[in-house]
Amino acid sequence: MERRKLNPYEIGEKLAGLTGWGEADGFLRKRFEFANFSDSLEFVNKVGEIAERHDHHPDITFGWGYAEIALTTHDRGGITDFDFAVAGDIESI
Repeated sequence: MERRKLNPYEIGEKLAGLTGWGEADGFLRKRFEFANFSDSLEFVNKVGEIAERHDHHPDITFGWGYAEIALTTHDRGGITDFDFAVAGDIESI
């Protein structure tokens, strides 16, 4: 994967294939809802495993009943195909 910064049209096309994800401020973002803190933490730990496997680490905010994921490719200055690949793997959890 080349990690090329995507233009707004390309981002829009790729977002059509991911349920609930959106773009804001140069990040690919999604909020996940859970029944409790324990389920949120379990999900975040699984996201961490995916991030380590890809060597591509999202910003994660979580608490009781939720986790928010924000992906960007910092060294490319925005969203790349790599962010979408990681988002796809997160969706498989």
